[in-house]
Amino acid sequence: MISNAEIKWVRSLHEKKFREREGAFIVEGEKLVREALNSGFEVLHCWWRDEIGEQAMSRISCLSSPSPALAVLRQKAEAPLPAPGGLCLALDGIRDPGNFGTLLRMADWFGIPTVFASPDCAELYNPKVVQATMGAVFRKEVHYAPLPEICAQWREAGFPVLGTFLNGENIYQTELPADALVIAGNEGSGISAAVAEQVTGRLTIPAFGGNGAESLNVAAATAIVLSEFRRR
Repeated sequence: MISNAEIKWVRSLHEKKFREREGAFIVEGEKLVREALNSGFEVLHCWWRDEIGEQAMSRISCLSSPSPALAVLRQKAEAPLPAPGGLCLALDGIRDPGNFGTLLRMADWFGIPTVFASPDCAELYNPKVVQATMGAVFRKEVHYAPLPEICAQWREAGFPVLGTFLNGENIYQTELPADALVIAGNEGSGISAAVAEQVTGRLTIPAFGGNGAESLNVAAATAIVLSEFRRR
């Protein structure tokens, strides 16, 4: 069963300020909850629809159609920033929770160990982000930090900082390094000016469709870029 006090508490976690205050977040869906139980995250509570009923689950759910399971987990403390090296991803102003979560899922798929995020990115523990990661939230190391400083550290360590631009080099005809920091820019404005100043290489994904779409969705573009890095 679930008490009215617990329902009120879970509902408060729909809002960022209470997630931050409580240091907790919501995970929904049978698959995600089962992953959460085996993730190493501390599980504070777990409820199943068959046990508490449809009405109670609908009151605590963040979804329009309540899922079979919901868990509340303790947020993990952010680890110290890792030293530059390897193939890593930096998210510059990715504000849409769906895009942010999908990008973490991409990082998980392509074996990217570390993701850096600018402070104005979507919140990692936003329920929409968690849902969009499809479990990557349990496996990826995400660091919120000023990206110009992160880029400068990579440059000083001798590693390239690469981003996608309309006026960049054709990614299919460019030699790509094994180790690099790859920047994914904001959905509307792309890579910010401060981060662009730190970029050592500009890449372009060429269009093959004539006068069609002006640009790619940031998640789609990042998937292409990471795939090309791994293909080499």
